[in-house]
Parts: sequence; structure tokens; C-alpha cells
Amino acid sequence: MKDETAGRPTLSPGRARQTEIYVTGVGGTRPRVPVMPAELEAKASRRMSREAAAYIVGGAGTGQTMRANRAAFDRIELAPRVLEHVASRDLSVELFGRRHRAPLLLAPIGVLDMAHRQADLAVARAAAAENVGMIFSNQASVPMEECAAVMGDVPRWFQLYWSSDDDFVRSLVGRAEACGCEAIVLTLDTTLLGWRPRDLGLGYLPFLRGLGLAQYLTDPVFRERIPASPPETGFRPRGVGIMGTVLSLRRAGKRFDLPLQRMRAAVAHFTATYSRPDLNWNDIARLRDMTRLPIVLKGVRRPDDAAKALDHGVDALVVSNHGGRQVDGEAGTMDVLPDIVRAAGDMPVLLDSGVRSGADIAKALALGARAVLLGRPFVYGLALAGETGVREVIRNIVAEFDLTLALCGLTRAQDLSMDALRA
Repeated sequence: MKDETAGRPTLSPGRARQTEIYVTGVGGTRPRVPVMPAELEAKASRRMSREAAAYIVGGAGTGQTMRANRAAFDRIELAPRVLEHVASRDLSVELFGRRHRAPLLLAPIGVLDMAHRQADLAVARAAAAENVGMIFSNQASVPMEECAAVMGDVPRWFQLYWSSDDDFVRSLVGRAEACGCEAIVLTLDTTLLGWRPRDLGLGYLPFLRGLGLAQYLTDPVFRERIPASPPETGFRPRGVGIMGTVLSLRRAGKRFDLPLQRMRAAVAHFTATYSRPDLNWNDIARLRDMTRLPIVLKGVRRPDDAAKALDHGVDALVVSNHGGRQVDGEAGTMDVLPDIVRAAGDMPVLLDSGVRSGADIAKALALGARAVLLGRPFVYGLALAGETGVREVIRNIVAEFDLTLALCGLTRAQDLSMDALRA
């Protein structure tokens, strides 16, 4: 069979994506998902249900922290050099002995079946196709094992919300190890659910409808401890919407082989045990006893907490405010990143919350981040075009990062430093 690619020039990710869009555009074809971040969000919001858009797009309180995340990126200015030899680039970075194709991982985002019926599975396939790491969500719609099975050797990590049931935590960690996860990302900023007016205004929490519980409903420890019937809460559902909730619970129950009454009890058991508000620094040693994997703390926003993490033998940090979904009125992650990098010493620091472009990646690396987590944009791509949409979002952002790196006069992602920024 003739090799159709033989003799073709090898293009960088940026040139390849540009060429694809412009050449196919000659015939009137346009990208499946919008390239502009604001347009991408707006179009995806219209595609999703009102409840899904509120949950995925919305944030805590008045949205001040969400705006602060973007404002912090906007204040950072790149200072490109010229006449540097930038004909080829190396976008890769190393994390825990693994070479990543680009300084980008897909952030853990739950309840993806609100955006697309293939949910996490479509994202895992897209990550594998684009050779970009993925962090499996604790609140996934597809079990981690199913996602790992389609990813081949592409890196995956597992996000952990520390349940009040330690046996269940051990089970999740063991499953993550068994399916090839390379790190445990302990999320610290969601031991309690933040005040989210868009969700509250709709009276909508997806977990109460059986959504986003795949890791739980496939776990032997969790299933074993589902009570015979839901406990009394002192509150009763009201309104005609109850029938929609019953149908949603029935669908989830059918998928995970649980009758309706047991599904209702499973949801109640989840709400009673999903988090531990008493989580503290002493628990890091207990997690270390549960796993041989590197431990990454996600949700660090203060340099003194970074220093404590270093003292407790943590392997990496993610500077994150949960995309502005938990505490309204805090600083943007880019504003606190430099101080945390200094406090972390040699420990790798990643950045999350507010990343929307390849230029954002360049700015974060210039301020000391080893890599970034991409969140909402890939979910918007998922909502618009499933796996294809996620792939397009990844390709667009990696392409822009590649071109930004070159146009700043650099050839390696690891060479980005403060010198690339305007003083």
C-alpha cells in the first residue's frame, strides 16, 4: 500500500493546525468548534441544557474569582525576542519521570454526561488521539477503568476527593493504580460545596439525580455500604420536576444494575460521605501509606501552604481555585503563582483555573509553572462535537502555544522564564 504521507514536510503543531484550517477553508469549511474562547463558551452554553450550562459555566458568588483569574492572565505581558533561530520547537515537559508531549493536561471535571452522552470516554479517546495527559475525575460519568482502556500509554492521573469512608478511599486509590494512573491528585478546595448561585437558583445538583457517580457506583466498597433505604433529611422534594429526577435515577440505576430504591439510597450515601471537612495535614501521611504513586495537592493558593506541602513530602502542587467555583473574592491563580513557586523549592508546580489559550500556557510557564491544566474549554468542545470537539480544542491550544513560543524567540517550553515577560 502506498504511504500517502511519504514526502510530506513535517510541520510543527502550530503550522499544521493553521495549514489544515486555512486549506480546508478554501472550500468554505470552517472549524467544528469556534477558535475564539468567548465564542466557544457562548456557543457551547447554547447547546447545553440550562442546568448543564449553569453547572459547567457558572462559578461561586458574583463570579469575582472567575473574573480575577482572567484579569491576572491579562496583566501579564510577553516580551518577544527577534532574530532567534526558531525553525523547530520542543514543547515537551517532564513530570514524575514521564515526558509529556506538551505542558498541558486535561483537568478533572465531573458530570461530563451533562455535556455529551459519551462523557469522559469521549474525552479519554481525544486525549489519547492527541497524546495529551488526562486527570480522571472523582465525579466522572464513566468509570476510570473504561477510560484507561482506550488511552493506551498516554499519561493519566486520578483526582481524589477524600471521602469520610477511608476504606472507600483505599479502594479508589487501588483502582487508580491498577488502571495505570501515574499520580493521585488530592483536591483540597472542595471539602465543602461552594455557594453557587446559578445552581442554587435552579435548585439543581446533578449528583442528586444519579449523575457523576460512576466511580462510586462501580466501586465494591461503596456498593457494599449502600443502606437499605435513604435516611431521613427533614426535607422533601417538591414540584412536578420530581418525575424527571425519578427517570434520571432509573437510567443511572439501569446502567449500574441498581433498582430505583437502591439508587436513591446510593445517592443519599454519596451525599453523606463524599467529603471530609476535617481533612488536615496529618492525612497526607495516611494517603502516603495507601499508595505508591506521587501525591499532588490541588487547590493550593498560599505560599505558606506550599511550604507545608514541601515539609510533608508532597510530590507536586496545582495552584487552583477550582475555576472560581468555590470561594468568591479570592485572587486569580496567576497572581499567586510566583510566590508559591518560590515556596515550593524544587517541587513541580502546575497551574489551573482560567487557562483559555496557548499564550496563557506560555505566561504560566514563564512565571514558573511546569505545566497547566485545561478545564472548561475542552468541555465546551465536548458539548459541541463530542470527541472531535475535544480534539479540536486541544489542537488549537497546543498550536497557539507552539507559535507563541517561536514568536517569543524560544525553541523549548522549558526555556520559558521571567525573561520572556515585560518587566
